[in-house]
Amino acid sequence: MTLMTLTSVSLILFSVIDIIGSLPVLISMRKQGIILNAPTATVTAGLLMMAFLFFGVTILNLFHLDVASFAMAGALIIFFIGLEMILGIRFFRHDHDDGGSGSIVPVAFPILAGAGTLTTIISLKTEFDTFSIVGGILLNLLLIYFILRNVDWLSHKLGNQLISTLRKVFGIILIAIAFQMFKDHLMA
Repeated sequence: MTLMTLTSVSLILFSVIDIIGSLPVLISMRKQGIILNAPTATVTAGLLMMAFLFFGVTILNLFHLDVASFAMAGALIIFFIGLEMILGIRFFRHDHDDGGSGSIVPVAFPILAGAGTLTTIISLKTEFDTFSIVGGILLNLLLIYFILRNVDWLSHKLGNQLISTLRKVFGIILIAIAFQMFKDHLMA
């Protein structure tokens, strides 16, 4: 594992996980009273990423699924999250309207360790060594933890108007990503 390899893997995962782009979603969830437990979401996302690094294809094969089908299901979830952000309606209901936790679903999966991230991890195995991928995952998990831990502070610093604008812009981007994922894997 070289520094260049670790940097490459980390940046690839950073762009796919897109924790910065997910910030408006996370802020919106907090404003709805949804609890975001940073350790739970980070550890769960990390476990999913590691499981897919070592057993991804096997896990999908157990359910007779291919990577393309898994990615298209993830694209559908991302599409609905984007619609929520743009239209201001909720598709994903939680059992607790008074501050239920969204730490595992939808934060850990599919926002952080979604179909795009998990299929990327499987793909990275063809080009990079396992230690570099593990290192890239761990570096991204540190950033994820920091952002999840400071969502309220970041929300306060950004302001309501900027958050509202970012939420709608990133909602459109999420819908575009969903269409791109769907298109890419429909043709596969």
